[in-house]
Amino acid sequence: MPRTVWVLIAARAVNRLGAFSLPFLAVLITARYDAAPATAGLVVGVFGLATIPSRLAGGRLADRFGRRPTMVAGLGGCAVAQAGIAVAPSLAAVVGFTLLLGLVFELYEPPSQAMIADTVGEAARVRAYSLLNAALAVAGLAAGGIAAGLGRWDLRWLFVADAVTCLLCALVVRIALPADRPRARGQGDGAANVAPWRDRILLAMLFTGTLFAVVYLQIAVTLPLALAERGLEPADAGLLLAVSALTVVAGQPLLRLEWLSARSAPPAFAIGGLLLAAGLTGYAVADSLSAHVIATVVWSLGDLLLVGRALAVVADLAPPRGTGRYLAVYGTGWGIAGVAAPLLGTQLLERAGVAAMWSVMAGLCVVLAVVQPAVALAAGRRVAGGGPPVPAAPSERTLS
Repeated sequence: MPRTVWVLIAARAVNRLGAFSLPFLAVLITARYDAAPATAGLVVGVFGLATIPSRLAGGRLADRFGRRPTMVAGLGGCAVAQAGIAVAPSLAAVVGFTLLLGLVFELYEPPSQAMIADTVGEAARVRAYSLLNAALAVAGLAAGGIAAGLGRWDLRWLFVADAVTCLLCALVVRIALPADRPRARGQGDGAANVAPWRDRILLAMLFTGTLFAVVYLQIAVTLPLALAERGLEPADAGLLLAVSALTVVAGQPLLRLEWLSARSAPPAFAIGGLLLAAGLTGYAVADSLSAHVIATVVWSLGDLLLVGRALAVVADLAPPRGTGRYLAVYGTGWGIAGVAAPLLGTQLLERAGVAAMWSVMAGLCVVLAVVQPAVALAAGRRVAGGGPPVPAAPSERTLS
């Protein structure tokens, strides 16, 4: 991998070490400001909704003004918002800083993903995005330990630590990443011709990506509750997520296999979806921790095959000046899922039970295993046939 990719991975891992404050936002609001749980939930919901326009703005700014400036701006904004939440004198101030955090929170993702696409060849994008995903998983494990220590001291220090890691990440990005160099004058500007919302294949990828995000976030949200329903320790969800992270890291060599390295290989998408379905079916019938561990390894292998591959397909679809916006549109699925997953999972758990909830999730994965390969095949045909249907000028910016 080129040096730029490793710098991006390292910077994002540093940032992820501090990204443990948000799960405690509702607790901070109820404990420090004596607010009702419903009020805290509303504030967290406002944050989630604000991340959707944030990601779209990140893609547009990345294509318009460059990758590195957008990343630095987003990280700086997150640091200000996190520090503001830590020192806010009132609930109204917390709401304001939470809204600010949501509006800048996703500015970083589209330019960082687009810079990877700019830097590596098409054949290496799957591995590059998968390495990024693995680094985030490992950093997330360390973040949990940091949160456990600081959280016992004072919840506000979680937000201070998050602000510090955002600033450190911004510093790494500013110093170690290559600058975006403006195009020479006189070259045409095709930015206005980039229309991701009119690209039917991209919208199909958005549908499958949202479906995947709903399933993925469902695991994070409802796994502790499901374990408790089975008479197991809810805290063991942390152990299972650690197993998942280790599986994703250990499975990286699989992506070197020729038939799995192709960016849009339908068999890989189908196998990934079926592995997810098999793992969640295992959750539906598991009655011991060891059975949950086995099921976790299975669905994590599916995660390994799908995450980086989907991003690579979207990057390939994008016109030269539209990579950031294409990745941003695809990424809005995570914002949608962030609202839908908790509602769907808790309702299924309460009304139908653990087995039914995981069975429904497994069924969604089977749908993924059928639909995603077809969409990827269509994307591959279009890329091979000459690229996206929207006219686009040569890239305004190149990496120097």
